[in-house]
Order: sequence, then C-alpha cells, then structure tokens
Amino acid sequence: MLQSLKLAIKSIWSNKMRSFLTMLGIVIGVASVIILVSLVNGYMSYMMESFTSMGTNQISVRLTNLTSRHATVEQMYSFYNEHTDIFSQMTPQITVSATLKNGSDSLTDTSVSGVSEQYIDMKAYKLVSGRFISYSDLMGKQKVCVLGYYPAQKFFETPEKAVGQIVKINGYAYTVIGAVERQDTTTLEAGGTDDFCYLPYTTAVKLSRTGIPSSYTFATVDTTVTTDAVDLLTTFLTGIYRNTDLFHITAMSEMLDSLNSMISKMSLMLGGIAGISLLVAGVGVMNIMLVSVTERTKEIGIRKALGARPGVIMQQFVMEALLTSMIGGVIGIVLGSVLSNVVGAAMGISAPPTPIAVIVSFSVSVVIGLVFGYMPAKRAASLNPIDALRTE
Repeated sequence: MLQSLKLAIKSIWSNKMRSFLTMLGIVIGVASVIILVSLVNGYMSYMMESFTSMGTNQISVRLTNLTSRHATVEQMYSFYNEHTDIFSQMTPQITVSATLKNGSDSLTDTSVSGVSEQYIDMKAYKLVSGRFISYSDLMGKQKVCVLGYYPAQKFFETPEKAVGQIVKINGYAYTVIGAVERQDTTTLEAGGTDDFCYLPYTTAVKLSRTGIPSSYTFATVDTTVTTDAVDLLTTFLTGIYRNTDLFHITAMSEMLDSLNSMISKMSLMLGGIAGISLLVAGVGVMNIMLVSVTERTKEIGIRKALGARPGVIMQQFVMEALLTSMIGGVIGIVLGSVLSNVVGAAMGISAPPTPIAVIVSFSVSVVIGLVFGYMPAKRAASLNPIDALRTE
C-alpha cells in the first residue's frame, strides 16, 4: 500500500499539467457545491432572521368590513380577554397614508400606523428616548406620536432632541413622545426599516377616516399554541362575518415553516445541479487514467514480467485516481470556502461554508476517484505482459 502511494505521488508529480487538468473538474465541482449550498443556507438564515424579527409568535388578521357586518374593536378586545391563556398581546393596526412635515422638511415614504400600547412589546423595540404610547393616550385620543430612528434624525438631528417637538402629519400637529432605537445598522434611508411613525390607533382611525380598524395583530403565549389560536380566531370571526372570504388569518410561524421547507428543497436541488459537475469530473478522471494506462503499457508489462501481481498493478492505478480526486477535493473545499464568504459579503448576507456541504462534496470526490479509477486500473491489471512488452 505504501509503495503504491509513493508511485502514485511520483506519477502525479511527473505529469503536473495532466494531473492539474484532471483535478480541475473535481475542484470546480466541489467548489460549486459548497458555494451554492452555502449561499442558499445563508439566504435562508437571513430570511429566517427577518421573519423572527417580525415575531414568530404573531398572528396577523385582515378583515373586510361591511356596513352591516363587521367586528368592532370592543368585540376583538373581548375575545382577546377571554383567551389570555392563548394570547399574550393584541393590537389593532391602522395604516395611514400620510406626509410628515417639520418646518420645510417633509417625508412622504414614512410608514405611519395606528397601534395600541402593547405594540412595542410585540415588536421587542427599545426606545432611545421618551416613552411609548400609553393606555391614557388611547382613551384620550391624544395627538401624540413615536418616531422611528430615521425621521427623528432627519427632522431633529438626534432622536434625543425629537422628544417634545411637534411634527405635522397630514397638516395636523402631533407631539413626539418617544423615539425608537435604530433597527438597521447598515442602511438608514427613506422607506427603510427605520422610517416609521406610530400613533394611538384611536387617533389614527380619525386620521385615516376608516372608522373601524380592519387589521389586528395577536401574539400567542408560545408558538406551540399557534394552531389552537388560529382555530379560535377562525371560529370567532366566522360567527361574526358568516363568510370566511371576509377575513384572512396569517400565522408567522406557519409562514416560516413553509419558507424553511421551500428553501431546503431549493438547497437540495441546487446542490444536486452542482453535483452533476462532479459526475462530469469523474468521467474526466477516468479518461485521463485510461490515457495514462495506454502511455504506461510497457512499464506495466515490465512490472508484470518481474513478478508484480495484478492486484498490485490495480492498487497503484486506483491509488493514483483516488489521490488525484482527494487533492482536487481539498483544493475545491478551500476555494469554495473562500468564494462563498466573498460572494455572500457582496450579496450582503453571511454565507460561511456549510459543514454538511463540505463533507458530502469531499466524500463524493473520493468515491468518484474510486469508482472512475477502477475501470482503468482493471484494464491495467488485466494486460498480458508479453503484449505489453511488445508495445512501442
């Protein structure tokens, strides 16, 4: 075995260009698998973090309110209070199309929403300064607002300076009572994740002129009760609307599970596509090894004439193919690991090499060396020494 290994290394080293071209397919195949799988997994992690930040225990309810048939805020709160063993928080949500102004500065892309006092806990936000909307603000329909980091900085230089100032929303003056800490550490822009403004939902109802909220967000005590929560909401709303087409319930945890399943299948598919290049590389290994056998026919004849057994000849050629594939696999792992991080950084995601992809791709390269090296090795071992010695 040791002698076969030495001969294999000597053969690879003496034919550097041919050995490099043989390895190239393995290198590209292994690197492709690692890069694609790592990027897909990195993107999946990014998407999961995004969904998690939205709250995996949250359930969104969208209502189509009719004049004769609709759910009131009082009914929704009554339902929520009856099931505090299932729900931990609840808030109406009213989206307002609005323009924010402070002096000559104005913002038109800011997301303006009416929410309850529980919304900050549901989103797990922290305040840079001031306070969030309180129950008394809701009851008194106070014209107060909480700004995101972007509008607070845009209008008042720093979020700390924003508290106590006046912001006009669609021409109406609102007092800033708080500013939320920055969410996106990389980008701060109009329409981004930090460009928002929260009002008491009782005030937003008047501002939007809708009269009745058509959107609610519930937070469950735990993701394990999500199915029960959805069933309870469905039964309750069916009793009011009589038509399931008039409301839509979306559980974030279910969406996350679906997304996870979809991206896992995509990862498997892309890994398989990249794996085809490994199969092509195996054919390349076999062809080069067959050429090697043809070139070294006389050498094989001399070794067999001197008493070398067919098994020893076969072992040498299999070892050569295996070593070529292993070296190519190692180079492919290094190249794939570097490029996955570089490409991931360019895409703005973290895409470190996935251990499973590294192990599987290297294992496949080893198997390819064994499988595709077997046929040339068998051919070399079966050569007749007399015929081999006659070869010029």
